[in-house]
Amino acid sequence: MSISIAEDHTLLREGLKLLISSQPNWKVVADAEDGLEAIRLAQKHSPDLVLMDLSMPRMTGIDAIRKIKEELPQTKILALTAHETDEYILSTLTAGADGYVLKDANRDELLTAIRQVLGGRRYLNKGISGTTVDRLLDGDKASDIQSAWESVTQREREILKLVAEGHKNKDIADLLSISPKTVEKHRMNLMEKLDIHNAADLTALAAKKGLINK
Repeated sequence: MSISIAEDHTLLREGLKLLISSQPNWKVVADAEDGLEAIRLAQKHSPDLVLMDLSMPRMTGIDAIRKIKEELPQTKILALTAHETDEYILSTLTAGADGYVLKDANRDELLTAIRQVLGGRRYLNKGISGTTVDRLLDGDKASDIQSAWESVTQREREILKLVAEGHKNKDIADLLSISPKTVEKHRMNLMEKLDIHNAADLTALAAKKGLINK
């Protein structure tokens, strides 16, 4: 089975490579340190499974999951994350992830999660109730949590991340090769959609969504 790893922390990524490579019939075909690279490598290798961190630079794991599933629906994706809130679980599974495991899981649980997802079954970290997840996915709470965020475009998410990192409009314009006026327009649209009215709240939201490290 071919496996790709997306994780921005080098030591953890290297440790995951060693663990996975030690298992019979498993091969790490690629490893990425951000969401965009994870997509590119998935397109190149079409792995059986992607082990995906959620909080990464350039593009979040959730957005990368959505893009990979659109292009490679047969590829299984197991989210590996420190986040265990309902919002993160919901966003990750609705993006198309096949499993959700926390970074404090032990070696055996992670290997079990990988095997289960490769076998075509959903895996949820110990302590996350399948009944609870089904309720989230089917219930009104899903709509409430997702509606505003789902309306935010990929460009607006990029700008949100850069604003949260402290970049000024001119710097963002240079980084994205667009005009400062366009940056300001996206920024205003973003704040209107999310009912946020200052940079501090934008930064808090970016951290909550995993766009930047808390």
